[in-house]
Amino acid sequence: MKGKAVRHLGIAFCCIAAAAGIQGCASSNDSGKTKIEIVQYKPEAASYFAMVEEKFNAQHDDIQLKISSPNDAMTILKTRFIREDYPDIIGIGGDINYSYFVDAEILADVSDYAGLQDINQAYRDIDEALELVPTEGTYAVPYVANAAGVLYNRTMFEEHGWQIPQTWAEMQALCTQIQSEGILPFYFGFKDTWTCLAPWNAMAVSLAPADVTKQVNRGETNFATEYREVSEKYLDLLQYSVEDPFAYSYNDACTAFARGEAAMYPIGSYAIPQILSVNPDLNIDSFVMPANDDAAKNTLNSGIDLQFCVMADCKNKEAAYKVLDFLLAEENLQQYIDAQIAIPCKEGNFTLSPMLDGMNQHIAEGRMTDYQDHYYPSEMAVDAQIQTFLIQKDVDAFLQKFDTDWLRYNRDIIRLVQEYEKTHGN
Repeated sequence: MKGKAVRHLGIAFCCIAAAAGIQGCASSNDSGKTKIEIVQYKPEAASYFAMVEEKFNAQHDDIQLKISSPNDAMTILKTRFIREDYPDIIGIGGDINYSYFVDAEILADVSDYAGLQDINQAYRDIDEALELVPTEGTYAVPYVANAAGVLYNRTMFEEHGWQIPQTWAEMQALCTQIQSEGILPFYFGFKDTWTCLAPWNAMAVSLAPADVTKQVNRGETNFATEYREVSEKYLDLLQYSVEDPFAYSYNDACTAFARGEAAMYPIGSYAIPQILSVNPDLNIDSFVMPANDDAAKNTLNSGIDLQFCVMADCKNKEAAYKVLDFLLAEENLQQYIDAQIAIPCKEGNFTLSPMLDGMNQHIAEGRMTDYQDHYYPSEMAVDAQIQTFLIQKDVDAFLQKFDTDWLRYNRDIIRLVQEYEKTHGN
């Protein structure tokens, strides 16, 4: 196990687990079947995974599959790692937790899994970029992605003749036009701090370098420089929303948009099922956040929403790979796509929701950039920092704190990067 894992923020549990050694991945039950357990972190997809479990077990005599979809799965997983009680496969997002798990060496290298050949290279590249330092091997099989930009009421746009904006200036002009017609352009639910990250990420991918956090870790730039335009434009959006967006929750915002109280909602595709639960007949479409003044520089904010990782030292990777094959079967993956309005990470003839029509060209061309917050340590609470900034409206104070806190919460990773570069170069 790498000694550096001991120093990482909030992941001492990984060190304890890896240092003690992984107990076998797959086991056999009393029936002689190989037992494979998956713990996945999306409880909203629990019914889909219950279907997968039942269907897989009915078709396999040699493997018994058990899938858990608990609330707060990441906390449960970390606790289990400390206790050396490992599932065989984990279903997690492509974010900082994945980065920590790779670095702590608790995931198996799945480079030999044949199904990786069918995974869109853009999403494999995203996983590689999430590694704290370059690490040989492949440690996840991307399953589905989501996209964040702007959801809009298609019927309302058609009735008023509004055009989809391609640049920041066109976005401002559209919002002014919508307001002039007595309609609210945006709805925000900033009472829930995590929602503050949605517009931030959607703008940052077009206005800041994709690897800005790594550039900062190498001492090549700072956030005060790279995030100033993002911050200023974010404040500009507030004038087009409800008077006090901090009084409304995510559910409030979804409900208001579903009821036609705003023309647009800057949020990810993951919000669509919640919106449709309020108004199943709402005609929704989406478009890429036009944060840049040059339309060609606007990129779709898309990241890995769910991927599967086999735990290290698995005693029966063959059985685990059979489970992955089943999950990636086009019929099963399409069911997930339909239920969760998701984007497949696997290449193939899949049907995407018409609610993603406005993003299809970017998806097809691979013009996608991962969420910036996937590189932020949870201890830094960037969502809360952004909420405070939006209330106080002090760009300089916000950016200064961002830089200061980054050095505080990432000092171990920065040291790790420096040590790596001494040996391997930049």
